[in-house]
Amino acid sequence: MATVLAAVLVVALVAIAIGGVHIGSAVVARHRAQASADLAVLAAAAWLPAGRHAACRTADGVSVAMGASVRRCDVDELDVVLTVSVGVGGWVGAEARASARAGPLD
Repeated sequence: MATVLAAVLVVALVAIAIGGVHIGSAVVARHRAQASADLAVLAAAAWLPAGRHAACRTADGVSVAMGASVRRCDVDELDVVLTVSVGVGGWVGAEARASARAGPLD
C-alpha cells in the first residue's frame, strides 16, 4: 500500500513540475514577444519616412533577428502599429503575441 501511495505522489509531483515548466515557458515567450515588438516598432518608426514597405520590412528583419515573427504591421498616419508572435515551445505548440505602437509625440 505504501509503495502505491509513493508512486501516486511521485506522479503528482512530476505532473506539477511539468505544468510549472509550461507556465514558465509561456511567461518567457510573452516577454520575448513584447521585447521584440518594442524594438521592431521603434526600428519601423525610424524607417517610416522611407515608406510603409520599408518600415514594415525593417520591423520584420528586427523581429526575425530576435526569434519572433511579425503577424501584423499597420501604419496609422505617422504611427506604426506592430503585432509579433513567438512560439512557446514544448508540447503545447502555442504562441505568445504582443503589440506595440510607435510614432511622434502629439
